[in-house]
Amino acid sequence: MRRYPLSVVLSAAWLALVALATLLAAWLPMQDPTKQSLLNMLAPPGLERWFGADSLGRDVFSRTIHGFRISFAVSFGAAAVGLVFGGALGICAGYFRGWSERVILVGVNILLAFPPLVLIIAMVAYPGEALLKVVIALGIVYIPTVTRVARANTLLFSEKDFVTAARAAGMSDARLIVRELLPNLVPVLLTYFLLLVAVGVLAEAGLSYLGLSVPPPTPTLGQMMASEQANALEAPHAIFFPAGMLFLTIFALNLIGEEIQRRIDDRAGTA
Repeated sequence: MRRYPLSVVLSAAWLALVALATLLAAWLPMQDPTKQSLLNMLAPPGLERWFGADSLGRDVFSRTIHGFRISFAVSFGAAAVGLVFGGALGICAGYFRGWSERVILVGVNILLAFPPLVLIIAMVAYPGEALLKVVIALGIVYIPTVTRVARANTLLFSEKDFVTAARAAGMSDARLIVRELLPNLVPVLLTYFLLLVAVGVLAEAGLSYLGLSVPPPTPTLGQMMASEQANALEAPHAIFFPAGMLFLTIFALNLIGEEIQRRIDDRAGTA
């Protein structure tokens, strides 16, 4: 088996470290991310505050870690919504074809006709839990593209000899999809899932920067950068550290996704 490149190993280690920190944030010896201190306004990075303090004296490191909790919740939740519903629709369209495929594709085209930002703003403006609204809104945006990916790969695998043989043996449609198609579709959809997570992390940061995500005082990465842009020259650390961790996380997700795709392509080439 081919060994994983060092870049992929480091990416996995980085993601594991960030994920562990976000999961254990409530128990780690960090300062309260919402606690203000006039004595520490725009304090530089140091031993007491690794990432320094923002314009209200709040600990940037603590706020960054807690901000990633929102980013991961939104990105993984939205990617899961898109993958489950889009994957199911794409498999149905690609396998059954006919009128079901036409109906699904019409629905997909209708969703694609709406600008994503307009759709997200409309969803976020609706009363309800902010975090849930953002997850559902991004998930709906993902559904059309996941549907197309799942449909295209279902059409591809439906023409393979093992599927034809299963049909000839009298295997039911449900059993054929579960036993023959899904094992071949899961690696492809997993790669796309990681891409959607990376997009979701960036999208959540962008939405919170515009004030369309979880409202204060809950810290989010985009909100942190937006609130400190006026102090970018005087205290660049308040923006640099959240933005740097955001970049590294998205970069790591993309590297791992590309490695999975390479291995899928290698397996397909040797099959």
